Amino acid sequence: MSEKKLIAADTVVSIQYTLTGDDGTVIDSSEGGEPLTYLHGHGQLIPGLEQELEGKGLGDAVAVRIDAENGYGEHDPDRLVEVPRDRFEFDISEGDFVQAQQQDGTTVPFQVVGVEETTVTLDGNHPLAGKVLNFKVEVVGVRTATSEEIDHGHAH
Repeated sequence: MSEKKLIAADTVVSIQYTLTGDDGTVIDSSEGGEPLTYLHGHGQLIPGLEQELEGKGLGDAVAVRIDAENGYGEHDPDRLVEVPRDRFEFDISEGDFVQAQQQDGTTVPFQVVGVEETTVTLDGNHPLAGKVLNFKVEVVGVRTATSEEIDHGHAH
């Protein structure tokens, strides 16, 4: 009988998961769909979840509570920005997501958190920043990554 492959750096991992808030509300889930497949050890999951999955194997199930610091970080009030409403050439509403292009050409996503007559308030924090995250995860696949996957930094 072959030894069980365990999750470690440079393994391709597939998981089925359900993410809930502290109130039990489902935030995201792969249930009824394809599993989430990622390259372990390459920052593709939040740090707390990646740590919890380290050393697990096919068929293992875990329920973990991840604090904000090990999830999407604490909510940073410095990432809130007010911009003149006339900068938007389209209708904009609270809850919308927009992107701003930085001087180096990269784009940064923002969520619209306030719309006033002359200003729009944008939040550059991840929508789950500052929140405790509760995951129920089942490991449905673990294999060694190919050299190409490692070079590219993601599972194929």
